[in-house]
Amino acid sequence: MSVATGERVIEFRDALREAMSEEMRNDTRVFLLGEEVAQYDGAYKVSKGMLDEFGERRVIDTPISESGFSGMAIGAAMRGLRPIVEFMSWSFSLVAADPILNNAAKMLYMSGGQFGCPIVFRGNDGAGGQLASTHSWSVESLYANVPGIKMAIPYDAYDAKGLLKTAIQDDNPVFFLESERLLSTTAHVPEEAYTIPFGKALTRRVGTDCTIISFGRPLHFCLEAAEELAKEGIDCEVIDGRTIRPLDIDSMVTSVKKTSACVVVDQSWSFASVGSEIASQIHAFCFDDLDNHVYRVHSDDVPTPYAYNLEQAYLPNSRKICEAVRQATYNA
Repeated sequence: MSVATGERVIEFRDALREAMSEEMRNDTRVFLLGEEVAQYDGAYKVSKGMLDEFGERRVIDTPISESGFSGMAIGAAMRGLRPIVEFMSWSFSLVAADPILNNAAKMLYMSGGQFGCPIVFRGNDGAGGQLASTHSWSVESLYANVPGIKMAIPYDAYDAKGLLKTAIQDDNPVFFLESERLLSTTAHVPEEAYTIPFGKALTRRVGTDCTIISFGRPLHFCLEAAEELAKEGIDCEVIDGRTIRPLDIDSMVTSVKKTSACVVVDQSWSFASVGSEIASQIHAFCFDDLDNHVYRVHSDDVPTPYAYNLEQAYLPNSRKICEAVRQATYNA
C-alpha cells in the first residue's frame, strides 16, 4: 500500500500474474505454457505460485522448442481452449515465426471463419539488459506488418494488468510485448477487476508545443525529456499508444493538430518500422497543420551492442528525444 494515498502499489510482474490468475479462475479454458513457467515459477518469476494453484495441467513446463509448443498451443486454440504462451524472450519467438505468423495470424481467414485462434503470446521484448544482439530484439516492427494479429505494449503495472486481461479475453491472437527492464517497476493497480480496451491511446502528459508519441518502455524517456524541455519553455504532450494493432491514429492526429509538431519514439530500428508508419499517417492526416516534418527517434541502425555504455547510447533516450523536439519546434 502507498502510505500517502492508500492506493495499492505492486510490481509490473505481479500485475501480469494477477491478470493471468484472474482469467484462469474465471475461465477453465485458459492455461499457461512455456519454458520454466511451472516448477521454476517463471524465468522472471511472473508465474510464481501459479503451479500450486492451478496444477500441472494448466501451468505447463515445455521443452526448449518454441516452434513446437507454439504450434501445440495454436492447435489447442483451434479446438476451443485459450492458451497463454510465454516466450522467455521475444527474441526466441523468431524460432516460432512460421506457426505464429502463418497459422495463428491467418487461421480464421484461411478456414473461412471455421477455426478461430484465441491465443496470447507474451514475454520480454527489446534491449536494455546487456543480452547482446541475438537476445535483444524489438520485434514490434517485424510482426506488426502481419494482418490477423493484435499487439499491445504496456507502459506500467496498471496497463500490464488491464491490457493483458483484455488480451486473454480477445478471440484473436494477441502479441503482448513486455519489457524485462520494467518488471520490477511499481504502479497503482486496483484490487477490483478492470480491463483496458485495445485501440485507445492515453495522454500521459498534456502540452501545447509538440506531440511525442511512443509505446512501452521508451515512454519513460519521453516523459523525462518532456520535463527537461519544460525548463526551456517547450511544453510537450506525451501520447501512449498502448496498442500498435489496433492503432489509435485518431487520438494522435487530434494531438498533432493542436501542437503542430510531432516526434515519434520507437525502440525498433528505423527502416520499415512502426515509427515510420505512424509518421507517414501523421503526415497524411496533418499535412496542413504541421509546422515541420515529423521527427523520429529509434534505436541506432546497428546490431544491439553488448557493452553497457554502447547499449545505452544505441537505445532511444531522453537526450535524443530532446534534440528531436527542439528540431521539430525550431520554426514554430
